[in-house]
Amino acid sequence: MTAAAPGLSDSEVAELLALLGDADSVELKLSVPERHQRSAVAALGLDPLDAQVRLVHFFDTPDLALERAGVVVRARRVQGKGDDSVVKLRPVVPAELPADLRRSPAFGVEVDAMPGGYVCSASLKGLPKAPGVRETVQSGRPLRKLFSKEQRAFYAAHAPEGIGLDDLSLLGPVFVLKLKGVPPGYGRKLVIELWLYPDGSRILELSTKCATSEAFQVAAETRAFLVGRGVRPTGGQQTKTRKALEFFSAYVD
Repeated sequence: MTAAAPGLSDSEVAELLALLGDADSVELKLSVPERHQRSAVAALGLDPLDAQVRLVHFFDTPDLALERAGVVVRARRVQGKGDDSVVKLRPVVPAELPADLRRSPAFGVEVDAMPGGYVCSASLKGLPKAPGVRETVQSGRPLRKLFSKEQRAFYAAHAPEGIGLDDLSLLGPVFVLKLKGVPPGYGRKLVIELWLYPDGSRILELSTKCATSEAFQVAAETRAFLVGRGVRPTGGQQTKTRKALEFFSAYVD
């Protein structure tokens, strides 16, 4: 979460500004190394017992053909909220997306920014009908049933040729704890997500969303707050989705 995006070239900063001009929102992200995760949560002053439980299911081919094409297919079970699904495409250039999609209330374009990098993605969300995610993955029902007609069309337009939704393998689920609140001294909502992988490894990600017009200001304020709490961006930034896909694909026949 950096203001003037240290580590980016002038041309990359110019590209980022252009993306922000056409995006709907920005999410500023920071992953915390495992050895600092416990102290980081404690420093932020939020109660871990307020965390919400989630199970995140990804779908791809065993060789991750969708991931290589920039397509992410996901369904979640969320404690107290029910199920949801998403078909995501990244990277995208917002100005090149169809106007009818941009008008859809289920469609959004967001820039994810992290120390030294950024990506612009387009997501089409949905709410699976009964029997839901758990029953579908356990019974072997067609995966397309988890996605709306609009989502299926979006997938077909961008997935590699010959790979339908029903051809995909289940990768997951990943157990996730999500905690959100306004830490003392910050003044904005901060989200903490702890992704727990079956091998015992974990990713702790801090994030906050803001309007595109205030991205650099919020990034500067957030960095100052985190540094003041002893939370510093050190080492490479880990991507939750990529780690999950790579981990679970190794166990798919």
